[in-house]
Amino acid sequence: MNALITARPATVARPGPGPAPVIETARLRLRPHRLSDAAAIADSLNDFQVARMLSRVPAPYDQQDAFDWLNRQTANMLTADVMPDWTLAITTQGDDVHIGCIGIELRNGQWHVGYWLNRFYWGKGLMSEAVHAAIERFFRRMPETVLHSGVFADNPASLRVQEKLGFRVTGCSQIYALARNAMMAHIETRLAAEDLRRPG
Repeated sequence: MNALITARPATVARPGPGPAPVIETARLRLRPHRLSDAAAIADSLNDFQVARMLSRVPAPYDQQDAFDWLNRQTANMLTADVMPDWTLAITTQGDDVHIGCIGIELRNGQWHVGYWLNRFYWGKGLMSEAVHAAIERFFRRMPETVLHSGVFADNPASLRVQEKLGFRVTGCSQIYALARNAMMAHIETRLAAEDLRRPG
């Protein structure tokens, strides 16, 4: 006797960028995070001048906060097919000192870019170098993707980084800043692969 079997349509997974890579630039090495980065992350993000420009970082920020965050990143690396986000440590060439972070994550069906840098490394062009390298590699894997980002309105340095790379302002919104415990004006930006520029 033959049974009639009705097959469910296969669920097609959205293609992702694959595992987070290791990327070398002239001065930097971008790599996946390690638990041993906790002390350096806590040192950077416990600086209110850094934390105040980020929406989801509390103040004060301690080493246990860093461990909690790193444990989530480690879990995500093991499930890259489900959690396709990239979270790259920005480290210095040669000595592997953790000085910042770049994240490219899928939120509500859109890819978003965020980043931060230890304050003692500001003003050297390192953020532009790191963000360009991460985005350029991401677009090689996901060339049809549009990346979204933005900055708080009182962070013109970060907006300059984005404008140098080809991001375009698309509007303004209000976003809650955890470290400041307040709603803040946020300039929204976007970037398509064909608009990416190498920082001069």
